[in-house]
Amino acid sequence: MTILHGEYECRIDEKGRIILPAGLKKQIPPEAQEKFVINRGFENCLTMYPLNEWKEVSQDINKLNLFIKDHRNFARNFNRGATELQLDASNRVLIPKTLLDYALIQKDLILSAFSNRIEVWAKEEYEKSLQISSEDYSDLAEKVMGNLQKPEEPENVS
Repeated sequence: MTILHGEYECRIDEKGRIILPAGLKKQIPPEAQEKFVINRGFENCLTMYPLNEWKEVSQDINKLNLFIKDHRNFARNFNRGATELQLDASNRVLIPKTLLDYALIQKDLILSAFSNRIEVWAKEEYEKSLQISSEDYSDLAEKVMGNLQKPEEPENVS
C-alpha cells in the first residue's frame, strides 16, 4: 500500500492542468506508471489515486452487491466522473472541467496527500474544511481514535 503525505499549494493553468510537485511525485510508486485516476470525493473535493491504488480500491467497490440499492448508489457516485490521468513530459495532469466545477476550483488549489490518495481542493474550500478549534479537534481525536487497541507486542523469548 502506498502511503502518501504532505500538503502542496498549486495553481491550475488556463487549460485545467496542474504540475505535480516534485516532493509528491517522489512518493508515487513505479507500479503506478505515472498514471492516476481522479474522481469526485467527499465535501466538494476531488480524490486522485495513483493507478495501483485505484485498482485496489476498485476491487473493493466491485465486491459490493449491486442487487442492493444502497450499494448501487454508492458505486455509481463513487465512479462518477472517474478519469484516468497521465503525467505529461512537464509533470502536469489535465483535470476535466466537470470535476473542477464540482470542486469549485478556479485558480489556487491544495493537494492534500494522505494514506493512499491525494485530495484536490479549491484553496478556500480546504481552509474552510479545516476550521476547527483545538478543543473540538481534541474531542474528535478522542471520539475517532480513543477506542483503538494497540497491537499486542510479541513476548520476548529468551
